[in-house]
Amino acid sequence: MPVSPTELLSIAVAAAEDKKAMNLVALDLKGISLIADYFVICHGNSDTQVQAIATEVRKRTQEAGVQIRGIEGMNSARWVLMDLGDVVVHIFHRDEREYYNIERLWSDAKVVENV
Repeated sequence: MPVSPTELLSIAVAAAEDKKAMNLVALDLKGISLIADYFVICHGNSDTQVQAIATEVRKRTQEAGVQIRGIEGMNSARWVLMDLGDVVVHIFHRDEREYYNIERLWSDAKVVENV
């Protein structure tokens, strides 16, 4: 049975939280963007933590039967972008998150509470 966008969001958030992702924010992009229904944005404090978060998100989504469309940035671990279809996960290194501040770019999106 296919995973709904909100279920996929919950899976990705739980995986990131389990690896101690920092300042996790989920944005609802429905009606704002055709890219995805949700963005998950978080950061890790080291390259190792960024990779661990991304690895856990990949593991959990694959266990749920979700086809990952693409992962970029795993080697450098400065900004890992994971395209899960309806959910796009951005995992930054702390310094890059402050620099890019993508939450500001998507300020029209509502923050998803209680994910």
